[in-house]
Amino acid sequence: MDRLEALRLFVRIVETNSFTRAADGLDVPRATATHAVKQLEASLNTRLLERTTRQVRPTLDGQAFYERCVHVLAELDEAESALRHVASNPSGTLRVDMQGTHATRIVLPHIDAFHTRYPNIELIVSSGDRLVDLVREGIDCVVRAGTPRDSNLVARRLADIPQIVCASPDYLSHHGVPADPSDLAAHQVVRFAANSGANDYPLELMIDGQLRAFQLNGWISVSDAEHYVTAALRGCGLIQLPRFHVEDELRAGHLVEVLAEWQSPTLRIAAMYHYRRQLSARVRVFVDWLAELYEQRFGPG
Repeated sequence: MDRLEALRLFVRIVETNSFTRAADGLDVPRATATHAVKQLEASLNTRLLERTTRQVRPTLDGQAFYERCVHVLAELDEAESALRHVASNPSGTLRVDMQGTHATRIVLPHIDAFHTRYPNIELIVSSGDRLVDLVREGIDCVVRAGTPRDSNLVARRLADIPQIVCASPDYLSHHGVPADPSDLAAHQVVRFAANSGANDYPLELMIDGQLRAFQLNGWISVSDAEHYVTAALRGCGLIQLPRFHVEDELRAGHLVEVLAEWQSPTLRIAAMYHYRRQLSARVRVFVDWLAELYEQRFGPG
């Protein structure tokens, strides 16, 4: 392993607190990672990492060296990105995480077009509704709803997606069709709770220019978008979600939109990445491609 690769490895070990996770993320054997760090420590004549049975953490010298390494590697990425052939034809591995519905219905149906444009980028795509720790899990970019709470994340808006409130015909036949937001008090919802531990989300409607929230009762809670739709199809209650997610079900009559006279708030979708990755050519071209894809589907913001 050359010195530059050893520096990247050392940075990943500090950020993940693990030799194994760092080695896996860079696709090198665990033994190679251990040997590379020993060589690095020997060349610097100082101990960089403290190893215990449970975790790895930097020494005081190691922390100072880590901060210098981050700066040096960022400068190197910037220099590489400045080269025209690197910027126009980036290569390497890009790890992306996105919510499952966006992966299956928006991004992956067109992913061959991205590969045609950037054939030297190897994509690793994971999906889920949970929040991820980009640094610790080695993720370069995520696609998520909302805005990031982490100040270290950069967010690029992709789309503001229309939402609707809907339910199954079976549910509406038993509970009635709400004709006015005031009718919601007599209704149930499928409750959605994020895996991050956040409370379930209320129904929200624009009424007389103001956003009103309705916290309704429900007997089932889910934490997955597909489960959310399935529960509604089985008559478990009202749901509020992006229209594109249930277009087929609406067209087939398996779900029915309600309260259409009162607009639901749009759902902001963004590509998010750590600020240290904003100079990466791989991240930049992928996010630019995502922005084009979402604009084609949902129109300009």
